[in-house]
Amino acid sequence: MSMPYYVPPEQLMKDRADFARKGIARGRSVIVLGYDKGIAFVAENPSRALHKVSEIYDRIAFAAVGRYNEFESLRVAGIRYADLRGYSYDRADVTARALANSYAQTIGAVFTQEQKPFEIEIVVAEVGASSADDQIFRLTYDGSVADEQGFVAMGGASDQAEERLGGLWHPGMPLGEALRVAVDVLGSAASGPAANGGGAAVAAVGTAGVANGGAPSAGTAVRRDLDASMLEVAVLDRDRPRRTFRRIAGPLLERLLSDADPTTNAPTTDEQHPGHPDLLTGELQPPD
Repeated sequence: MSMPYYVPPEQLMKDRADFARKGIARGRSVIVLGYDKGIAFVAENPSRALHKVSEIYDRIAFAAVGRYNEFESLRVAGIRYADLRGYSYDRADVTARALANSYAQTIGAVFTQEQKPFEIEIVVAEVGASSADDQIFRLTYDGSVADEQGFVAMGGASDQAEERLGGLWHPGMPLGEALRVAVDVLGSAASGPAANGGGAAVAAVGTAGVANGGAPSAGTAVRRDLDASMLEVAVLDRDRPRRTFRRIAGPLLERLLSDADPTTNAPTTDEQHPGHPDLLTGELQPPD
C-alpha cells in the first residue's frame, strides 16, 4: 500500500509565496506617491483600454500589478462594496481602511485555501483634507496589509524602486516634480525587454498579460527614457469637490513632465471629453 504524499504546511506556504512573487516580478512597477495637493499614481502602461489605476469611490483609488484578470475582479468587487456601503449608510462611511481590510480577507483566503494564489499586489489610497490625513495601504499576494507613508512602489524591482524613491521624494512636492521623480524611478528599474526598448510594444497586446507588460527576464538596471505615451497617470486631487479622481494624459502630461515648462499642477476644472469626464489632457477647453 502506497503512503499518501505529504507536504509540510511551511513548505506549501513557501512554494505558494515563491510562485506569487515570480508572477508579480514579471510586471513593471507602479508608483504611488503623495504631492502637495493629493496623491499621484504613475504606471508604465501604454494601453489606453486596460488600466492599472482606477477610481473606486469619491476619494479612493486603486492601483495594481500582476495578472490583469485577477486584480480586475478585485477592482470591480471594491466598487460594488463601496457603492453598497455608501448607499446603505453615508458616503463619508466609505474608507480606504475598510476596503483594504475587505481585500485582505479575500486575498488571504485565496492564498491559504485555493490551489493557486493571486499573482498580484494592490494599493488602496484615500486622499484626506490634508497630506497628514492621506492613507496609502499596500496589500501583498498573501493578504498582508501595510500602511505606507508618503510613497510606495509595486511590481518588478520594487525594492530598488522604493530605495531610489526614498532618496528623491519629499513631502509637499508639486505634481510636476512628483511625476518627474516617479518617471525617473520607473526608467531606472531593471527590466529585461523594457531595457531593450521593447516594453511599449509588448504591453500593447490585448491579453490578460498586458498589464504585466510582458515577461521580463532578469536584467541589469539600464536607464530608459519614458515619454507620456508610455505612461498611465492619475491623481486624487484633494481640492476637487466630491469626485477627486482624474486621469492625466496628452499635452498636459507632457508639460508636467517637462523641466522647461512652468506647468506644475493639474487644473481643477473639468474638460469636455465625451464619455470620459475624468480625463484631463489640456487639449479641450473646460465647460462654461
